[in-house]
Amino acid sequence: MKYLLLSYTPAAAWDAATADTPSEEALAAFAAYQRFEQELIETGEFVSSEGLGHPAVSTTVRKTPTGVVATDGPFVELKEVLASFAVIDVDNQERAVEIVSRMVEVLGEPMEIRPIVGADFAA
Repeated sequence: MKYLLLSYTPAAAWDAATADTPSEEALAAFAAYQRFEQELIETGEFVSSEGLGHPAVSTTVRKTPTGVVATDGPFVELKEVLASFAVIDVDNQERAVEIVSRMVEVLGEPMEIRPIVGADFAA
């Protein structure tokens, strides 16, 4: 079963002015994450992973009474922002929780685990 792992970070810790220059702490966290990723590659459970750009450079598209509108920046003020995502393919949710628990223990930021709806969803 595939699971989407969503990694969050406090918005206050992510300064838009320095988003292109990672801090020592950010580089250390990235190195730790890469070790987890390598382990999942070796077990065959890794599908993909990507970091996301700063919310200040995002675009929100929404339907309004006057039509569809695209606006700069996030939709709402956030205390935490989605920093990255990964897709894993594991036997069950317990394994996904085991993997993510280890990541959260090392990285310290919350993560969300969401099942990916497969072809059997419409069946």
